[in-house]
Amino acid sequence: MNIASLVVRAFPADFPEVIDALLRIPGVELHGSSAEQGNIVITIEDGEGWSVTDSILAVNLAPKVQGLTIAYEYTDDGLELQEA
Repeated sequence: MNIASLVVRAFPADFPEVIDALLRIPGVELHGSSAEQGNIVITIEDGEGWSVTDSILAVNLAPKVQGLTIAYEYTDDGLELQEA
């Protein structure tokens, strides 16, 4: 499992278009937004046929997105239960 949390920056007038574009990207879930600050908070989870990295790139290239910040990233790749 791979998960990332992002803060997406956009002009408030563009929020409807940006949110619509974000929700079309695989693995994206909207958690909140602040028009006053120009922020949209999303998480991305990997799934069959796409990776978190692919979806982060798609978010960055989405129309009207001014920028993004990765706030959190988690992966359990490589974590295996080891017997003592």
